[in-house]
Amino acid sequence: MLRRKLLALPLTVALAAALPLASFAESGVFPDRQIRLIVGFPAGTGPDVVARTVGLKLTDILKQPLVVDNRAGAGGQIGAQAVAKSQPDGYTLLLGEVGSISIAPASYSKLSYDPARELVAVSELVRSDFILVVPVTSPYRSVKELVAGAAGKGDRVNFGTFGAGTPGHFGAEMFANEAGLKIEPVHYRATGDAITALVAGDVQAAFVTTALAAPQIKGGKLRALATTGAVRSALLPDVATMTEAGFPKVDFSAWFALFAPAGTPVATLDVLNKAAVAAMQTPDVKRVLQDAGFALSGTGLIESERMVKAEAVRWAAVVKATGFKAD
Repeated sequence: MLRRKLLALPLTVALAAALPLASFAESGVFPDRQIRLIVGFPAGTGPDVVARTVGLKLTDILKQPLVVDNRAGAGGQIGAQAVAKSQPDGYTLLLGEVGSISIAPASYSKLSYDPARELVAVSELVRSDFILVVPVTSPYRSVKELVAGAAGKGDRVNFGTFGAGTPGHFGAEMFANEAGLKIEPVHYRATGDAITALVAGDVQAAFVTTALAAPQIKGGKLRALATTGAVRSALLPDVATMTEAGFPKVDFSAWFALFAPAGTPVATLDVLNKAAVAAMQTPDVKRVLQDAGFALSGTGLIESERMVKAEAVRWAAVVKATGFKAD
């Protein structure tokens, strides 16, 4: 219902209440025309919900229309490439995420864009932890039971993923390494296909974002074993953390951040960052995104860039440890 409502809202409609920081644009300075926010995932998905929710508020704050442009495909890489190769003027932005920004460069020998060289972080907007889930028909009701059962049988555990090289894929590899398990990743091309396979019991387990897993768990379609978050999820307070389950190093999450092409003027980046931070502090944005399972960030320019660099190093090490190459 939330996603349908968001999709039905025109992004050019300003919200009724004026914000203290609403007047960023002045005559002759940025922005003085429409801004395009590219999302590398289909309409109605988690990234799209973030983009449209924040986009509505940025339209109000910047006093210019912000239009969401869904460029789905290749795990967000199509959208990332489009922004990386665009004019560095602040009018084409990207809702980037950990997969296409931090994981892809280490997974692909020949990537069509270079995030470190061609994109600059404006602000980290939200994060979503992952939930280790199994079908409701699974005999396992805890992480301990899953590990013990798999070890006892000496079998590989089939882990469903939303695609090779995604956080869920490498999260499963990370967990297997810590638990001493052997896993067999089963990659699906679409999120819906992976969830359908999980519910049907075609795969034994998966790491699914809290935002996506919560409705399935509450609806009795999946069983949650543990969350990768540092603390228990407010949406699923009965689900233990991986630390509580004995695996503190399995602590990954999916983050979503606003990016601009490298070379965008510093003054423009500053305007965009201040607007993004202001948007993330508003009650309506907080309510919508928290209800959807996201933890809000809203970081400054320096902090955002530092985070992206650290994540690139971290995930490169994870990818290297698995020996995985997408091409």
